Amino acid sequence: MKKIQIPYELKKMNSIFKEAGFEAFLVGGAVRDILLEKSASDWDLTTNAHPQDVIRLFRHVIPTGIKHGTVTVHFMKKEIEVTTYRADQGYSDGRHPDNVVFAESIDDDLSRRDFTMNAIAASLDDGHLVDPFGGQLDIKNKTIRTVGNPHERFMEDGLRPVRALRFASQLDFCIENSTFLEISNCEVQKKINSISLERFRDEFLKILKSPLPSVGLKLMEQTGILRLFIPELAEGRGVTQADARGFHQFDVLDHNIFSCDGAPKDNYIVRIAALFHDVGKVRARSVSFEENPATKEKVEIIHFWKHEIYSAEIAEKVLARLKFSNAEIERICHLIREHMFYYEPEWKDSSVRRFLVRVGKDYLDDLFELRLADNYGKNCEKAEPGSPVIQNILELRARIKKIEDEHSALSLKDLKVNGKDLIERGIQPGKKLGLILNELFQAVLDDPSMNDREKLLAVAEKLNEKTSI
Repeated sequence: MKKIQIPYELKKMNSIFKEAGFEAFLVGGAVRDILLEKSASDWDLTTNAHPQDVIRLFRHVIPTGIKHGTVTVHFMKKEIEVTTYRADQGYSDGRHPDNVVFAESIDDDLSRRDFTMNAIAASLDDGHLVDPFGGQLDIKNKTIRTVGNPHERFMEDGLRPVRALRFASQLDFCIENSTFLEISNCEVQKKINSISLERFRDEFLKILKSPLPSVGLKLMEQTGILRLFIPELAEGRGVTQADARGFHQFDVLDHNIFSCDGAPKDNYIVRIAALFHDVGKVRARSVSFEENPATKEKVEIIHFWKHEIYSAEIAEKVLARLKFSNAEIERICHLIREHMFYYEPEWKDSSVRRFLVRVGKDYLDDLFELRLADNYGKNCEKAEPGSPVIQNILELRARIKKIEDEHSALSLKDLKVNGKDLIERGIQPGKKLGLILNELFQAVLDDPSMNDREKLLAVAEKLNEKTSI
């Protein structure tokens, strides 16, 4: 009989349970992760002790979900969720059981869980495993399978099908055929569509943080879940980009998905920006026929003018709908709007300064990562050191660093004059004063030597003499 090693803190908890006449098991993701030889971070226990028993046995207990039989125990610097054996009866709201009935045995409790890989318990006594549904074999075979009838499991909680896709993406598992087919069932789709947007968002984010988000995203498309929650992305399927210039081989949806793969795993902001950076191409697409200089034949050229603007607008609506924070939305959409920058060595220093001012120093690293992700999404090949796209970014970085080292004025507050100085020279407060300050800033961006108090005041006085500005 297979066993796993039980952490010391849980053994100490077990002693307290045993002394009071109860048993306890480690369950859920922790057992699965240990069997996968991954580090477990969340510790969930199930026990035949009722919540009031747990509150009596341990000093620091929070009734986090006490009406569903769950409390959180703070023990030896760990937060451990403890739930009484349950046998749920009905899920009218698609999430919580209508009636929580405490079960008699660990087997009864495991029978209510979502997938076989999550329906394995480890005794806190000696670590021996209780596995009534073959979860260990499914883990070995990298298979996601519901406990019992997939239709019943999915109708109990509409989030479970989304979790199946997330686990497939996170763990590189396959979904067992009957389980997979049930996700597209009409009734199940209605149940999925009834879950809160916040719950979907949380699973969506976990997919985006997985090693290859494309696995989960493509499963979302195949099962219809993508069209349920983010139809704007799904509309990119079949919108071709390939033309005689050879820039792209994928349609808009695949390009967005593979670009997401190409973004850093530990930067969900850039991954989201990559996923939505070209979503506006569906709206922006146009076609012209131009003469090939070599053959003199007319060839089809596909254009996506202003697609970065449309993409940012669409992303803003989608992310707001999915309840992302205003700060997250603002950052992601700014990156999308700016992703079409084209640096050339011929840029003047003033152009580099304007680029830096427009993008913002705090956005540069993410914008360059987005550029690399966009490049990856064209052919799923990572840019190598020395490649044109890498060299282009390195050269622009070097020029930006030089400008920063020179302490160039990169905002109005860096000017050697301010609004108070201009008022003292007779310029009236109001819109005109703001316009004059901006004109001074533009002059300094063109020529940093202009950032001199007397020079700026002289220019300001001349501007003020104009009847309009």
